[in-house]
Amino acid sequence: MTTRERIMAVLNYEKYDRLPLIHFGYWNETLEKWKNEGHISEELFRQYSGDGSYGDREISRMLGFDFGWNPVVGLNQSLLPAFQSHIIEEKEDGTYLEFDHMGVTVQKKHGINSIPVEIAHTLTDRESWEKEYKHRLQFSPERVPDFSHLKDTVPTEPRGLHCGSLYGMLRDIAGIIGISYIYADDEDLYAEMIDTAADLSYNCVKAALEQCEKLSVKFDFAHFWEDICFKNGPLVSPSVFEEHVGKHYQKITDLLKEHGVDIVSLDCDGLIDALIPTWINHGVNTMFPIEVGTWNASIAPWREKYGKELRGVGGMDKRVFAYDYAAVDAEIKRLRPLIEAGGYIPCPDHRIAPDAKWENVQYYCEQMKKLF
Repeated sequence: MTTRERIMAVLNYEKYDRLPLIHFGYWNETLEKWKNEGHISEELFRQYSGDGSYGDREISRMLGFDFGWNPVVGLNQSLLPAFQSHIIEEKEDGTYLEFDHMGVTVQKKHGINSIPVEIAHTLTDRESWEKEYKHRLQFSPERVPDFSHLKDTVPTEPRGLHCGSLYGMLRDIAGIIGISYIYADDEDLYAEMIDTAADLSYNCVKAALEQCEKLSVKFDFAHFWEDICFKNGPLVSPSVFEEHVGKHYQKITDLLKEHGVDIVSLDCDGLIDALIPTWINHGVNTMFPIEVGTWNASIAPWREKYGKELRGVGGMDKRVFAYDYAAVDAEIKRLRPLIEAGGYIPCPDHRIAPDAKWENVQYYCEQMKKLF
């Protein structure tokens, strides 16, 4: 079986010859450490330019993985045109203020890769929405790439179509506090912002599917990104999320089903339990990356509550890669009953961190191939 056939068989509760091995990428610092330790060459390190690149695929092969869930066919569902990013101020300690492509002023520091500190946001009210953002979130054909290169090709890996973000992007633009104030001060504006972003995603997906139908090109799954939860739960009220966003997931997943795309995954970090009802009830049926974190997320309680309609990719505690083979064995033992229940593919629950030992990741892949 091909990787594509294995993945789709697992997610559709069908028979497969062995479990596909999936990853979620690596931190750049991880790859730099592995290069310095001699596991990957300088040339291969330079050939890594992100998910799906040659370097990514080759490193994955060397470790023993089959597929990275992150590389999917992208559509431009963000700001068009984006803001012109520029440095506002440089400080002596190496920190600097940057006005980024989303119109957010952030603080960063040279040599440190982490989530930047948000200092100020351009989007604060209806005036700034009308002046700076609404026109940047309108559909145009240039947002959808030409898929003709996929015609007459038989993929060995599943083809995924990225459906954008219905709330997470707006949260990034306005900030957690900012978008909460917009809801409290002007719910009509709040709804309009969500409707605008969702309509853009719908029209991009529609145009992509219609083009591919003419080319006889089929997608195996669709994928959303949100990242709207943290370790204690959602960054948005679940009832508000259901009221304002749920209907838009339904509209897009209905469209996907019309074109034969039945597996719809969603990437949201954090403790997502309170938002799952909105997703599962509106056509999103595969949770990713199921972060184990400090709250021990697992597909097990979700499966008990929602049944086999809920699938999962993720939930493998990547922290064991920092320890030893015994820790890896213990984690595989923990995953066994989840795998045997079907509809679930383990995957390190986020990008593999710099404390990961190369040999431990290889050992994990070797053992998983032997056992499953």
